[in-house]
Amino acid sequence: MTRVMFRNAMIWDGTGTDAFPADLLVDNGRIVTIARTPGQLSGDGATTVECRGMTLMPGLVEGHAHISFGGAIKDSDLGLIPPEEHLLLTMRNAKTLLDHGFTSAYSAATSKLRLDIVIRNEINAGRLPGPRMRAGSPEITVTGGLGDERQQHMYHESFGMIADGVEEITKAVRLCCREGADNIKINISGDDLSPAAHGGLTVMSEAEVMTAVSVARDFGKKINCHARAAGSVKRAVKCGVDVIYHCESADEEALDALESAKDRIFVGPAIGIIYGTLYEGEPFGFTHEMAVKFGMQRILDDSRKVYTELRKRGVRALIGGDYGFAQTPQGTNARDLKHFVDLLGYSPSEALQCGTRLGGQVMGLGDELGMVKEGFIADLLLVNGDPLKDLDMMVHEKNLVVIMKDGELYKDQSASVAAQRQAA
Repeated sequence: MTRVMFRNAMIWDGTGTDAFPADLLVDNGRIVTIARTPGQLSGDGATTVECRGMTLMPGLVEGHAHISFGGAIKDSDLGLIPPEEHLLLTMRNAKTLLDHGFTSAYSAATSKLRLDIVIRNEINAGRLPGPRMRAGSPEITVTGGLGDERQQHMYHESFGMIADGVEEITKAVRLCCREGADNIKINISGDDLSPAAHGGLTVMSEAEVMTAVSVARDFGKKINCHARAAGSVKRAVKCGVDVIYHCESADEEALDALESAKDRIFVGPAIGIIYGTLYEGEPFGFTHEMAVKFGMQRILDDSRKVYTELRKRGVRALIGGDYGFAQTPQGTNARDLKHFVDLLGYSPSEALQCGTRLGGQVMGLGDELGMVKEGFIADLLLVNGDPLKDLDMMVHEKNLVVIMKDGELYKDQSASVAAQRQAA
């Protein structure tokens, strides 16, 4: 394993406290020493990265990853991709995420059953560049739910795995567990862009949800859900779902339920796709007027109210906004940081914690990932600037001078940046 010394960094450690000057030593994949008095720490035998006051921070965690999504306009577009091409697309997306500073990814769902699983295994084996992954299942949905694109006269593939009733749900979840998924995804509510059930409908029964959770638990898996309607949020909390995405229609009873489970659950607004459809969807057939008609402005407004309240109540939120559609291309995932500030009322520090410290927790590694702390896994970014003053800089590869994952220097442009600074 590489031994690396980061010298003269400004460390933002992910706890929410102010950045501080320090030297930092990485050895055997872990942060072994943080010296708050720069220049005193020995770097013998180490590769030295001269930080020159740049910001050293934890690697980002994509909390709503869809690494098999790429350029889709309609949900059915994902079903139409042949499996061979789809695997290559997923492989490219994994590298794109790591190139943009995401050293970990918690999958919200995959498009085809084994795509996430295969890519995760290749990354773990060191044969493929990409983030540390918790691989997702397809989105298990019911007839007429989000992910069911079929018509009576014609079969259409989508990203959904369709299962109705306790027996079919049981079999679907067991199948995903057998094939190696880490996270199981169920679609409890509809969606405003879904052809049959809109987002205000709760279409998966309590018995079906409880069955999915119970079977996932039997196999030691986490379970995620798509839940826009207030009833679907309450059903998710009651049945024990771990990560509840969207939640924008949560009423007071649903907010209370989420708060009561705040030490167990995570939520994710997935605001990127809403913003992208409203304001950047026209090249892909979504005029602003059409997006408003489909309910995107209402979802944005409701999300602002709900997540302002959830933030006050201490419910843990994850960044990740359904990136992988045409209007939310892979690689722009860090836009969610600024969306959290501009649209949902988080401070820059709170938003960054959602993308680092809380991300480590949802990965199941909260005691060793997501912060710059002695003993923690050395997933680190060296950023040319202060992201707390300009979160938009986190979107652009050029600002990520160093990307380290598991203590290995995946990218190191510190020398060239130093030369550019000296020349300037």
